[in-house]
Amino acid sequence: MGQRWTDDHNHAVEQATQEAQLTKDSTNFPSVAGQLLVAMPSLMDPTFGGTVVFVAEHNSQGAMGIVVNRPADMSLASLFARIDLKPETNDLCAADDGSDIPVMIGGPVQTDRGFVLHEPVGQWSSTLRVAGGLPEIGLTSSRDILEATAKGQGPNRLLVALGYSGWGEGQLDAELAANAWLTVPLHDADVLFSVAPEDRLSAAFAMLGVDPLNLSGAVGHA
Repeated sequence: MGQRWTDDHNHAVEQATQEAQLTKDSTNFPSVAGQLLVAMPSLMDPTFGGTVVFVAEHNSQGAMGIVVNRPADMSLASLFARIDLKPETNDLCAADDGSDIPVMIGGPVQTDRGFVLHEPVGQWSSTLRVAGGLPEIGLTSSRDILEATAKGQGPNRLLVALGYSGWGEGQLDAELAANAWLTVPLHDADVLFSVAPEDRLSAAFAMLGVDPLNLSGAVGHA
């Protein structure tokens, strides 16, 4: 299945924003943008059970985020091959330990589209600067960021995902009120870009000093 990376006016981030009807009309809204969501035992949805989600946008009209700990059956190198990009060197698609960088399943919405979380924000054709949390994280859907990465000119750190996670108006807020998610303020982007996907859940708990074995559905906010 080929991935549709386009640079026309119908960018995926813009579509996602429109679908969630995201606006920035409430300065007092208790947004969790820029934070991590960790699925609590009370969240029975199999789509999100055991996931860690980075929230890219959240306001009174809805939210969107990227699941960061569920690898797809695809590496960054194989994704490049599918979209006809050839990295100038093999290490551009390798993690620090030399292993292939995996592509994440970012969520159940628009799974045929790619989204790139990256640091720093930089200048790309279609980028959402993440508000809150760390100041230099962007979410980009345009192909130019991957073209630059293949040339060794991309962002310092990135995470590539297929699809995103979306919530309509009030939906995430209700889930947070029901303690379906544990919120984790993000003070260090290593959990997104340096920690192995299989270790991101435990890393998120460690950031709070929480033992997951002691968790129940009773308390969701850190």
